[in-house]
Amino acid sequence: MPVILRVDKVPQVLAEALAHEHTVYEYSKLSAKALSDIAGEIQVILASGESTVTASLINQLPELKLIAVFGVGYDGVDIHAAFERNVQVTNTPDILTDDVADLGIALMLNVSRKINGAQKFIERGNWLSGSYPPSTKVSGGRLGIVGFGRIGRAVASRAKGFAMSIACFDKNPVDSHEVAYYDNLLELAKNSDVLMVCASAGKESHKLINHDVLSALGAKGILINIARGSVVDEEALVEAITQGTIGGAGLDVFANEPHIPQALLDRDEVVVTPHIGSATQATRAAMAKLVMDNIAAFYASQALLTPVTSPD
Repeated sequence: MPVILRVDKVPQVLAEALAHEHTVYEYSKLSAKALSDIAGEIQVILASGESTVTASLINQLPELKLIAVFGVGYDGVDIHAAFERNVQVTNTPDILTDDVADLGIALMLNVSRKINGAQKFIERGNWLSGSYPPSTKVSGGRLGIVGFGRIGRAVASRAKGFAMSIACFDKNPVDSHEVAYYDNLLELAKNSDVLMVCASAGKESHKLINHDVLSALGAKGILINIARGSVVDEEALVEAITQGTIGGAGLDVFANEPHIPQALLDRDEVVVTPHIGSATQATRAAMAKLVMDNIAAFYASQALLTPVTSPD
């Protein structure tokens, strides 16, 4: 049976489906010797969007031909090392766009209206003594989107339903009658009530949302991150939240998952979720099918369905 090396957790349905027709080894359970013994048999690595696939691992597998990523992000894969070895990489784009955009809007509404905080207010019995403080109106507000790819555009489409003024920052100019383009991130932050981070991870976007950007967003501004934890300078964010430099944050991703700074927890103005952007049953099933279809296409010597293009 074909041999696959799994380097991270994936949904059980995907793991079980692949195990029917392939021999699947879990990287974390293999000793160095055990990996060496089977290295020549491994043609496929199965990874998740949070996996790390190093050049060292890639170069230990002489027959490796494909890295199949369950997720849209592949920033943990040493893409240059893969392509130097003529190893193809696939991911699962498009499928999760709607779910991630939906969550971004949900976080924006939750933080702005302080829904979690209001629930805690009731649970603490405080409603018996008075009213919960007024929150921030969303409709008609100014939304700044950082990264105007598939997810950024889906967020913009949804925000129109709230009559929001929409602007964006992206590495490529955006020509739209409905979305204002800023080539300066600080200016976008200054002119936003909510800053929604949708940018892909990478060297260019590492800690893109820094102290200066958060200061520009201001004491009433809200940061939403549905991209990657690495795009936000988490230390600067903790400082901004604790000192009131910004008004609140909704975060689905973090710099060192699953670890979250204690200072971001149990705060009415901060909503945190455990990287659940694509975590609906329908989407995860569709992602799993696409991974399986890409692997099947590889073994059948057919064109891959969603290949990642070679880096420059």
